[in-house]
This record gives sequence, structure tokens and C-alpha cells, in this order.
Amino acid sequence: MVLAELWRGAATPSDRKFLMALARNHPVLTPTQNNWLESGEILCSIRADHGFAPAKLRDLHFDVLIALTARSHGARLVTTDRTDFELINRYRETKLEVW
Repeated sequence: MVLAELWRGAATPSDRKFLMALARNHPVLTPTQNNWLESGEILCSIRADHGFAPAKLRDLHFDVLIALTARSHGARLVTTDRTDFELINRYRETKLEVW
């Protein structure tokens, strides 16, 4: 999912070259069926607790999946998106590092 989000923003040939190298040199971790199901439960709780509109929940969905996938692999999640990932971390703790 992270690579998909990065590809969506790749605007130059050097961006695309970097992403191809990243994909070649690092494992691609994908969400499990349980990650998908758990993401729905977390988003349901977030909606109940915070009253977010469907558009905000849709925006959070990939981030929840990223967090759950990292968590299930014991990986550290590094992000600059403090607000969303600290919110998600309150529902499922991950090894979170915010830059």
C-alpha cells in the first residue's frame, strides 16, 4: 500500500526510478485477511468515538491497513503523518516512529 501511495504521487522519471529500485530491494508486505477485517472494526470504533465523516474514514483506511500490516510483521512504522497514525495507534499499538 505504501508503494501504491508513492506511485500515485510519482511525477518525474527520477521518482519512478527510485520507486522501482525500492520495490526491487525491499520486501512488499501485504495485509492479511485478518488485517482487512480488523481495519473495519477499528474504523467503526474511530467513527463511533470521533464522529468522522465517511470521507475521512476512507482516507484513514489505507493508513489503518499499513499500521496493522506493520504490526503483524513486527515492523517499525515510520511516518510524518503524526495526527492520523497517533490516532490509529490508540486503537492498535504499533512500533510507531514519527519524523
